[in-house]
Amino acid sequence: MRKHRAEKREQVPDPKYSSVLITQFVSSLFRKGKKSTGEKIFYMALDLINERTGKEGVEVFQQAVESVKPIVQVKARRVGGQTYQVPVEVRQDERLSLSISWIIQFAKDRSEKTMAQRLAGELQDASTGQGRSIQRKEETHRLAEANRAFAHYRW
Repeated sequence: MRKHRAEKREQVPDPKYSSVLITQFVSSLFRKGKKSTGEKIFYMALDLINERTGKEGVEVFQQAVESVKPIVQVKARRVGGQTYQVPVEVRQDERLSLSISWIIQFAKDRSEKTMAQRLAGELQDASTGQGRSIQRKEETHRLAEANRAFAHYRW
């Protein structure tokens, strides 16, 4: 058991757009450090979005992350030897981390050649309400809606 709750670290905004959200995204793009490589890929993806759509890449990125954030999810809860999928509201910081990880996961699964192109494609799709990350969010919401009868098992 911990004596104290772990403190949230203050994140430094990224150098180009001075956005903390971009810093969080770039940090989670690679598992083992390599932040500079992550930044290169991310900025190339934003440039690609800018070329393809004519819109500002950062705005498309922010809209994509916002549209992928889930509101509810299900968590397994054992009651009397039975496991129920209980719908639970998602905390604000968890929403952000889930949306970032889903976008990155489904960008890696895409078939374009470079990671920058994959990321640009997934961000564009997510900002327009399409794409696999949006499907994951809707699937999560559907599952929570289907199991709404077990909401009284919340803890």
